[in-house]
Amino acid sequence: VIIFSFSLVLSWTMVNYPKTRNHFCRAKGCKRHRLHKVVQYKVGKPRLSAQGKRRYDAKQKGFGGQTKPVFHKKAKTTKKIVLKLQCTKCKKISQTVLKRCKHFELAERKAKGGRSEPTW
Repeated sequence: VIIFSFSLVLSWTMVNYPKTRNHFCRAKGCKRHRLHKVVQYKVGKPRLSAQGKRRYDAKQKGFGGQTKPVFHKKAKTTKKIVLKLQCTKCKKISQTVLKRCKHFELAERKAKGGRSEPTW
């Protein structure tokens, strides 16, 4: 008999993250750990000229009502946080994903050791 025990600890409370952090830069000229500026990813404005939007609008045109399903069964209360990290040396931007949380904040945190690190 094999018994699996999973201790799943989910902390969906507030996450306080530093505005700058040391991160590996994968750019061709860098290839080392450097200081990166951190900003939260935001979804851009949807374009009317995108192929999916043009197809949807063409299908909706005329009589017949709603042609595609509209999603109503929303289950998630949180979203995964996506960060954009920009290298201070070469300006290359990379993205990284954090865990789910209800409240996310970019701020300089005063740690006891004098270093600014993320709190999970």
